[in-house]
Amino acid sequence: MRIIVIFRRTGFLAVVVLMITACQGNNPPQNAVASTPARDLPMAVALQNQALPTAVPQEIITAADAEYLLLTNLYERLTPSVVNIDVTIREVSAESLQLDAASGSGWVFDDEGHIVTNAHVVNDADEIFVTFNDGKVEEARLIGFDLYSDLAVIRVDMDADALYPLTLGDSDAVRVGQRAIAIGNPFGLASSMTVGVVSALGRQLPSAEMIDINMAGFQNPSIIQVDTNINPGNSGGPLLNSNGEVIGVNTAIRTESGTFQGVGFAVPSATVRRVIPELISRQEVAYSWLGISSLPVEGGYGVAGLAEQLELPVDSGVLLDTVTPDSPAAKAGLRGGNTLTPVRGRDVCAGGDIIVAVNGEYLSSMDELVYYLVVNTRPGDEVTMLVVRGEETFEVPVLLENRPDDARSAPPCGQ
Repeated sequence: MRIIVIFRRTGFLAVVVLMITACQGNNPPQNAVASTPARDLPMAVALQNQALPTAVPQEIITAADAEYLLLTNLYERLTPSVVNIDVTIREVSAESLQLDAASGSGWVFDDEGHIVTNAHVVNDADEIFVTFNDGKVEEARLIGFDLYSDLAVIRVDMDADALYPLTLGDSDAVRVGQRAIAIGNPFGLASSMTVGVVSALGRQLPSAEMIDINMAGFQNPSIIQVDTNINPGNSGGPLLNSNGEVIGVNTAIRTESGTFQGVGFAVPSATVRRVIPELISRQEVAYSWLGISSLPVEGGYGVAGLAEQLELPVDSGVLLDTVTPDSPAAKAGLRGGNTLTPVRGRDVCAGGDIIVAVNGEYLSSMDELVYYLVVNTRPGDEVTMLVVRGEETFEVPVLLENRPDDARSAPPCGQ
């Protein structure tokens, strides 16, 4: 294509001929303008004139950040109440003195200097040091510990105005899916916050110490399961709800590697409310004992899962597998099973009594019964059991006794 441009100047005409050669192939010259078919002109103009997106309105940003503002506020308010606990353990032998160190977390329980943590963090300690969020370090003394609940109390001598107790929440009101916030010192990293949700309720869990001393027959009931990151060093720290209330004490993770893999556990605040005041006043906790055993509901071996196969008259309650001789249950006349019956590849001791309620509280599992006894009763209390035996339904008064020091072996089925 030829373009002739004529410039008129004084006295002469200058004719300038510009030759523009259409580019060949797919690579146009640097200053060439690509040809656009007429049908695509509106699209091309739109693309050329497209403006950059503007920022979203501030109210949308504020709404999106609301959760994080809540978490920031909780962190700033509550970290002064959460402490790091370092312990020294002396192991003396004929050859040498060996010092071991361990650490965990804890939180201020009251303005008298009592601090809650896990029993497995402090029960063997010779020295205990507490580091507060502001860096202040105080030596603490052990007040008491309880291996069954894996809870312990230590105390520091500090002025009340320097202490910021946390508020106990209602773990019985916790529901799966609610926010679960942990503040602690994982791997010694002080004042770390992690956030997740409550992923299950009503778990049973033996404390770490109970496993070591063969006391696993007594389970820690109604444990809260969370997906919140809980790692070594978080033990003893608080599990919090969105109001900043303690709903549990972080106590364990289920892992084969020693690091968090998606499942953490916490002792519920209802157990804390039952155990800690008794540790402060008596340095130990007395638990009620009934003396029965029952198959776990996992795998479908609770009453609901066995009702059809065993033709049970009810579909909820606690089917007694065995009754320990000379136990409160045996003295009250409760009966265990008498016939081994195979159900889904497992022998079930069938024919025992079914406890459907205690003091008017209806039950769906052994865990609920143990939890009720732990939280609401003391040795020496009398409770009323609603029992189903065959076609009969009746009430039985049971005088509870003090839990023995170890788990007694259950008798064989039918004895």
